[in-house]
Amino acid sequence: MGADASQNFREICRQWRQFRKLSQLDLALEANVSQRHVSWLETGRSQPSREMVVRLSEAMDIPLRKRNSFLQAAGYAAAYTESQLDDPGMKPVLKALTQVLKHHDPLPAIVVDRFWNMKMKNKAAELLLSLSSNPEAMMIQRGKRKELNVALLTLHPEGFRPYIKNWDQAAPAFIRRLKSESIASGDPELQAQFAEFLQLAGPVDDSYAATENLLPVLPLELKIGEVELSVFSAISTFGTPQDVTTDELRIEAFYPTDDKTEAFFRSMA
Repeated sequence: MGADASQNFREICRQWRQFRKLSQLDLALEANVSQRHVSWLETGRSQPSREMVVRLSEAMDIPLRKRNSFLQAAGYAAAYTESQLDDPGMKPVLKALTQVLKHHDPLPAIVVDRFWNMKMKNKAAELLLSLSSNPEAMMIQRGKRKELNVALLTLHPEGFRPYIKNWDQAAPAFIRRLKSESIASGDPELQAQFAEFLQLAGPVDDSYAATENLLPVLPLELKIGEVELSVFSAISTFGTPQDVTTDELRIEAFYPTDDKTEAFFRSMA
């Protein structure tokens, strides 16, 4: 949900509350204030303190990027910085990410931002990317010259998609995940980019029905030349982010679903 520069605190508060499907009473209970106070804030009869804006943001699970806009609409300075990974203050975060990626070798792991741009990867992820066609060339062709975008690489017919054996099963799940993330973010820029990516993917049959013999997770099955792999992923985020960049970073670690896949990565290491 975008915060237009012309929007005031009242409008943004009401929009986020409705977006999260909360009544005024629900929000009051979450924020530990009275329902009357929430009503007065939304009608302008009361002006929020800085602490109240932060409390409401937490109650409505507003991303840090949007919390800054919320604070500014209420007349306060932004509270959360947006740092580069190589900034001195981000040294503990960068060190933690580096250690996680290194310890996950010889299995693939990557770090992505809110747009699914790849910020970091370990050696096994580099190996996996090197098995396919040239992803950087495809990014340049699409005008995405700066960073490798994992969502675009997965969905684009000239990216990783031709190597996904179980595309009919994996694609609907991946697309639902993209839609869910973009909607939850309330970020028009993110939603527009994902809409563009989904258009590139073309029609996807989402009628895949569950069977009685379901695995614990849906694997991603790859066939790249003579190499056949089957993996699933686990996603990690920072538990107490206080910076916009840290709030938006995710680690996606891949694990084998069969012995053959694990043996491949360990042999290549």
